[in-house]
Amino acid sequence: MLTRRGFAGFASCAICSLTGFLATDAGAQSPPAATPGVKRKVLGQTEGPAPGYVTITAEVEIEPGVLVGRHTHPGIEAGYVLDGEIELPIEGQPTRTLKAGDSFQVPAGTPHAGSKSGAKPVRILSTYIVEKGKPLASPA
Repeated sequence: MLTRRGFAGFASCAICSLTGFLATDAGAQSPPAATPGVKRKVLGQTEGPAPGYVTITAEVEIEPGVLVGRHTHPGIEAGYVLDGEIELPIEGQPTRTLKAGDSFQVPAGTPHAGSKSGAKPVRILSTYIVEKGKPLASPA
């Protein structure tokens, strides 16, 4: 599981707010407690694609009504919605409503957020290619 700390910001992205989770093998094995209403499970992690970077694949599940505050990553996030719907505002882009089968990419260091409304959870498969040893996400 990955963890994230939301803040009162925007009511939209459901993927992050990771406070204190470092992109290292140890961090993936025992991250801090998850944000209420957000479950994160690390599915895989590997060194690279270049020295100083790590690639992390995670499944994220967000319960209805849960908000994830604006945050950034020290690298690229690429996601695929497995089930449900989510609003995803990415700075510099129009807010998108994503549903099962949709994908998205968030450039390194770009603020984004998320909200989940509706009757069922949203499930997302996200891959992060981030600088090793930095927090996976930081409030923006």
